[in-house]
Amino acid sequence: MAKPLTKTQLVATLAEEMGTDKKSANEALEAIVAVITREVSNGGAVTLPGVGKIMCRERPERMVRNPATGEQIHKDADKVVKMTIAKALKESVNS
Repeated sequence: MAKPLTKTQLVATLAEEMGTDKKSANEALEAIVAVITREVSNGGAVTLPGVGKIMCRERPERMVRNPATGEQIHKDADKVVKMTIAKALKESVNS
């Protein structure tokens, strides 16, 4: 399994793909992350064409089990960030 790109590597690759400097690529990446964070934290969803959809989902309150002791614990309702991967990306990985 390949190592994931670091932010520095991602910014350098973006700069190369965009034909711009690293500072502009970094600003673009940070702007995209800010938009995604704002939308998802407000309960919305963001679709990245060719990559997938990032959304916030609410989970109801439930009983969970402590794996160390086996004790049942009540867990309050919470929210979780989910990502659905685009079909095109799945197919490109599996081809």
